Amino acid sequence: MQVTVWYFDGCPNWRTAGQRLRQALDEVGRGDVPISFTPVHTDAEAAAIGFAGSPSFTIDGADLFDTAAPAGTLACRIYATPGGLAGVPEVSDLVAALTKKVTS
Repeated sequence: MQVTVWYFDGCPNWRTAGQRLRQALDEVGRGDVPISFTPVHTDAEAAAIGFAGSPSFTIDGADLFDTAAPAGTLACRIYATPGGLAGVPEVSDLVAALTKKVTS
């Protein structure tokens, strides 16, 4: 399984995203899976890869949260969480999404 956090350097949330993703992977029994952190440097690159905003999570190239349309620019991504909109999903949201992707 290839797990990637996509981000741009100005994103204030990508490090927290990586920490929460690591915790979620541990919780679903996949603590052995490495996380790749891949920066997106330009709007052109964002458009070319269908970047949905920072941070974004992919599993084997598929977006973990299929709800966002690609932003195509270096923009922050917003996630719906139990506590309201946030720049990073909660660990429980990541666990639920990982469970769905890994078992489907």
